Amino acid sequence: MVLTWGRFPAVSVDPVEKKPLFHFFPGSSTFSLGAQGCNMTCPFCQNNHLSQMPEDGPAMNHRDSWTPQSVVEEALRCGCRSISFTYSEPVLSLEFALETCAAAASADIPVIFVTNGQLNSSPAAALAGAIGAANVDLKSFRKDAYRLELGGHLGTTLDTIDLLRRAGVWVEVTTLVVPGWNDSDGELVRIARFLADLSVDIPWHVSRFHPAWRWPGCEATPLSTLKRAFEIGRAAGLRYVYCGNVPGDDGEKTRCPACGGVLVDRRGYRVIGMNLRGDECISCGQRIAGVGFV
Repeated sequence: MVLTWGRFPAVSVDPVEKKPLFHFFPGSSTFSLGAQGCNMTCPFCQNNHLSQMPEDGPAMNHRDSWTPQSVVEEALRCGCRSISFTYSEPVLSLEFALETCAAAASADIPVIFVTNGQLNSSPAAALAGAIGAANVDLKSFRKDAYRLELGGHLGTTLDTIDLLRRAGVWVEVTTLVVPGWNDSDGELVRIARFLADLSVDIPWHVSRFHPAWRWPGCEATPLSTLKRAFEIGRAAGLRYVYCGNVPGDDGEKTRCPACGGVLVDRRGYRVIGMNLRGDECISCGQRIAGVGFV
């Protein structure tokens, strides 16, 4: 912990949609920090230059002087509505993140975790009591794939999603759809049904894979595959399913689950229009699940 405390080579102000979080203060900015390292070794990692360092290459430059309080002060200076631990696996900076949560609470700034969900029950419970929102990667629904190819445990991620949601954390889930690996109808159906059984209001982001790291020869996810995953999610009863990494696609929009009208219009990570009255559809009055709709 001493070697990594306060060291974040990746620091940026991002749209909260980039996490991706579409139902948590949509259209706002989040102060993002990423440390080096990860507790998994996904061969298709889309951010391996950070998550697999320093094992996979030279260490990146970083600022050594971040403290929980200075993170909060910088987020306020930048006009950010939240703070995000993201880009790599924030569990490796858990102690720093929890102290940041305590400092941020007095400033009314919620903290976001973008995580693979590989936490034991005790730290997961501590995290659940501190953060406001999380996007959890659910990479597959096969135990052997998690154990043998990713270096993790499927059940741990499933338990983390359930624990965070039950604790009142706003949870969204992302599945990077990799051709030939997790894109079968059977696997996508199992993921969608698991989420729907927890809550039909959990947003599910099915995101496009681009060849990376140890799988550079794979094809990018066909748009038809993402559309199929989208329809599978809707058929399972999920009210909010999104196509990720496809700027301009209709699957980026938040639609009313009752009347089908566009409630939040997006292009890429940018919100370009809202048709809401508070957290209700302006056309039919249907309440929309989430936090921070204004």
